[in-house]
Amino acid sequence: MSVEPTASGAPSPSSKTFIDLFSGCGGLSLGLLMAGWKGLFSIEKSEDAFSTFSANLCETGGRYQFSWPEWLPCEAMTTSHLLENYRTQLKALKGQVDLIAGGPPCQGFSMAGLRSNDDPRNRLTEEYIEIVRLIEPRYLLLENVRGFQHPFAEDEMPYSHRVALQLASLGEFGYEVYSELIDTSKFGVPQMRKRFIMVCIRKDQDGCESDPLKVLTSNIRAFRDRRSLNGHKVGVREAIGDLETLRGALIDYPYDQRFKQVRYDGSGPLSTFQQLMRTGVPPSFAPDSLRLPNHTPEIVARFSRILEQCPRGRSLSPENREKFSTKKQCLTPLHPDMLARTVTTLPDDMIHYGEPRILTVRENARLQTFPDWFSFKGKYTTGGHRRKKECPRYTQVGNAVPPLLAEAIGETLLEIASHE
Repeated sequence: MSVEPTASGAPSPSSKTFIDLFSGCGGLSLGLLMAGWKGLFSIEKSEDAFSTFSANLCETGGRYQFSWPEWLPCEAMTTSHLLENYRTQLKALKGQVDLIAGGPPCQGFSMAGLRSNDDPRNRLTEEYIEIVRLIEPRYLLLENVRGFQHPFAEDEMPYSHRVALQLASLGEFGYEVYSELIDTSKFGVPQMRKRFIMVCIRKDQDGCESDPLKVLTSNIRAFRDRRSLNGHKVGVREAIGDLETLRGALIDYPYDQRFKQVRYDGSGPLSTFQQLMRTGVPPSFAPDSLRLPNHTPEIVARFSRILEQCPRGRSLSPENREKFSTKKQCLTPLHPDMLARTVTTLPDDMIHYGEPRILTVRENARLQTFPDWFSFKGKYTTGGHRRKKECPRYTQVGNAVPPLLAEAIGETLLEIASHE
């Protein structure tokens, strides 16, 4: 690799700059920053998600800090607001931005939801492309669900192909477009999560004919070696076993006495993955979002029976859903030694492998490879009509790009950029 690690193991800072569009709570940005990229600004419309982003990546004295421009408020906003009010400033950035990264909201493409060609969230990709046209960065990185590459109807072109065609002839030079469905578990992410990744290189750049996703794949072993994660896929217990309630004493949740949380204790044996997630955490530090769910006795009893009688690591069969009186089609009791199912925005999609409860926000964040020092802001959950306006912690985590995957992509892009 061309990105030399420092004595602490972190890559040296790079002069390569990026903008993150549709940044959510910051998973993609965090990974790029950890790889050595320099963040300029991000755009995220959710006040809840941006509050988390800002607390971790914008505050003075933090582990990582964006170099936010004076002309842009450091606050939640939409890409349409950015285009309507700051078009001149965006044009002035031409030649100063190396990478635009972004994961336009994926609900309209998701195979798990009601896919719709007319979903207004799909049109946000067009705003992404307009911002690219104004700035013309050297590289582009788009991340989305696997449904992004599937057509809405048999006689239609996949949305990913439409985007690729637009980008190929965009601006003065156009972009070479490379895309692939990436299995995130290959990079040490402890869950079954496949994501559509598109990397584009402006055609006037040296090496634009080299497939960056093939380079990414060839770097997997070295990437995992540096984190001592080679040899096997990271199982659920290996990822979150140090947060079991049976291992640590329960304490009162400090903000609501109706809840308990696990005492954060690193005195016992820790897996390599757990040590990686705890990197940079002081001995007396306790992360947030360890609050345990306050299940009713009926739910605890149901989850206990499911753990006793149903196969681990697989979603409940129709027969078992009927047997245990649940309508959830993807409810999965986790297997301690297998990958987790894909972390979603719904906290009750998975049952802990050894305890009759759902996972905490922090446990979901671990499965998404957020380091323990990364804090989350806002409500834990929401419901009803508020779901359209609020983005609680479980949703923020489920929507995020795993930072470990983003870090691997960031390192590969810096390697390619170094050959200019």
